[in-house]
Amino acid sequence: MLAGSTLPVSLLSVAQVLRCCFTAPSFEVFTQLLAGMIVTSGPRTVTGMLTGAGLSPAWSHHRVHRFFSRAAWQPRQMGLILSAAVMERLLPAGADIRVAVDDTLLRRRGKKVWAAMWTHDGSARSKDKIGYGNTWVILAILVDLPFTTRPVALPVMARLWRGKDTASRSELALRMVNDLKAVAGPRLVHVVADAAYHHPEVAALPTGVTWTTRLAANAALSSPPPPPTGKRGRPRKKGDPLGTLTQIAAAATWRKVTVQRYGQHADVRLAEKRVQWYGPWRDLPVRLILLRDSAKFYNLALITTDLHTPAEQIITAYAARWAIEVVFSQMRQNLGVGQARNRTAHAVIRTVPFGLTVYTLIILWYAQHGHPTRDVSSHRIRSPWYTTKAEPSFQDMVTTLRKVIIAARFTPTTPGQATTEEILAVTTAWAQAA
Repeated sequence: MLAGSTLPVSLLSVAQVLRCCFTAPSFEVFTQLLAGMIVTSGPRTVTGMLTGAGLSPAWSHHRVHRFFSRAAWQPRQMGLILSAAVMERLLPAGADIRVAVDDTLLRRRGKKVWAAMWTHDGSARSKDKIGYGNTWVILAILVDLPFTTRPVALPVMARLWRGKDTASRSELALRMVNDLKAVAGPRLVHVVADAAYHHPEVAALPTGVTWTTRLAANAALSSPPPPPTGKRGRPRKKGDPLGTLTQIAAAATWRKVTVQRYGQHADVRLAEKRVQWYGPWRDLPVRLILLRDSAKFYNLALITTDLHTPAEQIITAYAARWAIEVVFSQMRQNLGVGQARNRTAHAVIRTVPFGLTVYTLIILWYAQHGHPTRDVSSHRIRSPWYTTKAEPSFQDMVTTLRKVIIAARFTPTTPGQATTEEILAVTTAWAQAA
């Protein structure tokens, strides 16, 4: 077995896009922890990643802890470079960029964990839906991969929410969108978010960014303000009240359309109307889109600053927001993001963005070097009861890359043929990885 520093060339070529974010020693630690996080089957703590990299006998654990607590690299810069790499490699030239924004709580223990607090946790099993830990606002780019039928979310930026009297989750999301727009250049950026993200600063977003969010049932909408009458006095800033969403839906004109949601085509009815949401967005011109599937009045109400895209496409884009919820599940189960036990400010701020970067790099690697058809066939042979499996999951991508990393650590003693012991070592490691 070679030293743990032997990494596959294909993985190094993908990780190379982030080389400018690190010094030479830090980049070496970064690539080793990248491989260690993928290979290890135990907890993804800092020392767990070091053990997975196969360097625990050679490196002191202080070296990898310093990478998160003191090394000279910034998650913001890494997110900008990673965003540019995703746009270049997985999106057509000049295509619009679809973005999903949401937050999640990564549970922690201990009073000394920096910025940890009791806050809302939608995945909690208790009735009060609260948990203790760090809340992260995550921005992901939505892409269509040739071997998947649904959009895939690639997390590229993350900001830690530090509670009251600091920047809100919506403000953190808006800052990340502004950063992404600076990288995107003239491309249009379409953001989708849940009902919590309707901050007034949405009106200050740069040209070329649209914002779509779900509308609460008690939202107070009005018609657009009338034009100036030429009479004395200040012109009206608000139009006439439109009533509740139920009243708007009852008076709306519905049309039957076919939309694509969650990998399927569905026949629904849509209604749309130019409105004004004066409470959070003041005089920003917006559009209300109502969707009715089986309900008497409406099933879904969206408010968007996109005044030109057809409503069917906006419904499809909002349904693709679910891909970021998939990321929250997979990053915990398959990569162990959030399992690190560091407590200081710099370490807490950097560990989770590092894990999300590993998540995105895995998909980037698989899109360029993976074999989806072979992996699906192999999975169906091992598990013949999955008769409908037709595309690789993120777990399949992790398992494939794990095998490639393990294979790169072994070499035959002669150039022509491996020994029996070496073959047995590789096959055993592959079996454990699967």
